[in-house]
Amino acid sequence: MIELEGVPELIDPVMVAAFEGWNDAGDAASGAVAHLDREWKGEVFAALDAEDYYDFQVNRPTVWLDGGVRKITWPTTRLSVVRIGGAKPRDLVLVRGIEPSMRWRSFCNEILGFAHELGVEMVVILGALLGDTPHTRPVPVSGVTSDPDLARTLDLEETRYEGPTGIVGILQEACTHAGVPAVSLWAAVPHYVSQPPNPKATLALLNRLEDLIDLRIPLGELPEDARAWQLGVDQLAAEDSEVAEYVQTLEEARDTADLPEASGEAIAREFERYLRRRDGGPGLATEGGDTSYLRDTTGGRGRPPRRRAEPPEPGPAAGAEEHGREDHGDEEHPED
Repeated sequence: MIELEGVPELIDPVMVAAFEGWNDAGDAASGAVAHLDREWKGEVFAALDAEDYYDFQVNRPTVWLDGGVRKITWPTTRLSVVRIGGAKPRDLVLVRGIEPSMRWRSFCNEILGFAHELGVEMVVILGALLGDTPHTRPVPVSGVTSDPDLARTLDLEETRYEGPTGIVGILQEACTHAGVPAVSLWAAVPHYVSQPPNPKATLALLNRLEDLIDLRIPLGELPEDARAWQLGVDQLAAEDSEVAEYVQTLEEARDTADLPEASGEAIAREFERYLRRRDGGPGLATEGGDTSYLRDTTGGRGRPPRRRAEPPEPGPAAGAEEHGREDHGDEEHPED
């Protein structure tokens, strides 16, 4: 363990975690935690020892210059805290790192040790998968848990997935066995445009997180980045008639599936979100633009698209190739 700063005393803390790698299609999940850390100026207080969990031939360290002095940054997982004021102050513990190469049980126990010491009330783990979803529609985000009581209380799905899993699934189960309430939020990223970043999927995860923990999240430039991303993909699809036809097929399937979900409950949830942003609240910040077209008004309750196999990309920068490369068939939720 590397202690960077003293552990602070926190108010009603929620831990939000994301890990680069297999569970992070389009860097959507790690990008969401990075956004929280950046917007709220998180203070790193601890990091896990990279020697214990990472294969440096898989996740290589980087060398950089600091005033002419060469320094090394090792791949690891860091914990930071953000303090949110307002009428109902609360704190977030952000866990951001890379899926470990080894000793996953020890890794999860170390994360849970911090959660216990800090008095964390709930752990929310963010993930992203590749799926048959069109880039022109709101990003589907599914909320799942292994705890039946938590599923009923927070209107989540109780996971029934069986098959290969990643660190998101392992950490969620470790939380459940330790008696720590845990939720996974999964964003579906279009498999035909899987290259990171995907700001639209990142924004969708933050919107769902905002609803889950009843906390207003400053979005900064993310809505504009999401619009620009969608316009860019629109232009690329328009240049290829086969891709355009395929996207249209996905749109028709999505619209048909979403029709029964346009319920009064979904409309009420969207209106409550609007009121919260209009009236302000914890985490209030000035944000421009309407982001409703980027939201999934179904609440993520529908069946998520299945993961598509993706071929590895050549070269040392192909770390994103792990994102959802395995085909899990028709499971409900991968690795949760």
